[in-house]
Amino acid sequence: MTMPLDTTGAYILWGTPHSLYTGKARACLIKKGLAFVERCPSHADYKARVRPAVGMVTFPVLETPQGQLIQDSTDIVTCLDAIEHGMGAPSMLPPTPVQQVVARLMDGFGLEGLLQVAMHYRWSYRDEQEQFLQTEFGRGLYAGADREGRRAAGKRVMDFFSASLPALGINQETIPAIEAAYDELLEALDVHFQCYPYVMGWRVSVADLGLIAPLYAHLGRDPCPTALMKKRAPNVARWVERMQLPNTPDGEYPPHESDWLADDVLPPTLLPVLALLFKDWGPQLGADIACYQRWLDAQPPAQTGRLIHVNDSPMVHPTVGMVRYTWRGVQVQRASAVHGLWLFQMALEAATSAGGEAKHALSELFERTGGQAVMDLRLPRPIARRNNVLVIK
Repeated sequence: MTMPLDTTGAYILWGTPHSLYTGKARACLIKKGLAFVERCPSHADYKARVRPAVGMVTFPVLETPQGQLIQDSTDIVTCLDAIEHGMGAPSMLPPTPVQQVVARLMDGFGLEGLLQVAMHYRWSYRDEQEQFLQTEFGRGLYAGADREGRRAAGKRVMDFFSASLPALGINQETIPAIEAAYDELLEALDVHFQCYPYVMGWRVSVADLGLIAPLYAHLGRDPCPTALMKKRAPNVARWVERMQLPNTPDGEYPPHESDWLADDVLPPTLLPVLALLFKDWGPQLGADIACYQRWLDAQPPAQTGRLIHVNDSPMVHPTVGMVRYTWRGVQVQRASAVHGLWLFQMALEAATSAGGEAKHALSELFERTGGQAVMDLRLPRPIARRNNVLVIK
């Protein structure tokens, strides 16, 4: 006789394995060692309780043991850190200025800067992984035991997502640059993860959580990019495995304390990764900020709390228009990404609040990695997140 699963006192993570943003929340729960149950939106409770409370169809949503519903992977991590801090548990955010800025940058780069490559390898290679994708998308929509019914349910929504490639600037002209940029990133990360188990060194952080989102859900599970990762960057593939387990033995590394590197220093192998972040995310950030400025200029006097979106319909990841910029020798035209600006703003705030030696260290770091021009960018109005949407702060 099969006993029902006891979820008393456990968190419930509403999401799917193939969801990019769910991957960040899931890894946080795993690495914090928290008891949780993962449920797909096909579960009857999602439609009955979760969707009406959140106000839209979206995930991940974290349901706490007390019944609180938290939407957005970044808010989920922030909330879990706050809850756990009250019980003396370690934070996912480094406390020192330089490490904190870099961790915030890596977090945002993973969630938004790598969205294009994640979607490219999922949908440009759709024919080679059709059955897998049908099953995965169907998993979130169909709760029955009929295998063909699940695949049919998945297929019904796949065209909608695959049609998003033009809005992300993915076309025959940009694809070679997208794949070349990803090859370089895999190479740099592979070198780094041979030396350290996590992005910031010996301890998991929001940098890992941001990067695992695309590198697990899309690039580490879908058949084509998974094969590519394992062939070209096996140390990255091993890190993806490590991020899905609470206490993976790391016998390949020398003995170490699971703590931040001393004196606010960075792993030297992380600098090439940071240089690629500035090179590849920077042009998009600059174009997104300019688009955000144009949108503000076209509005009535911007009021605090005003919804940021072109048609005033609530969306977790809004856009305020199309952007065009030069990137790796090609012209990219895509929808602006306000969510990326909100994440970048967190890194900017951490950098501008640094003083004394930390400010000098950050300046030197940005010069070495080609990031000073990116870190000189400023949002015309701060962005806040309220009631699950982005608004003018």
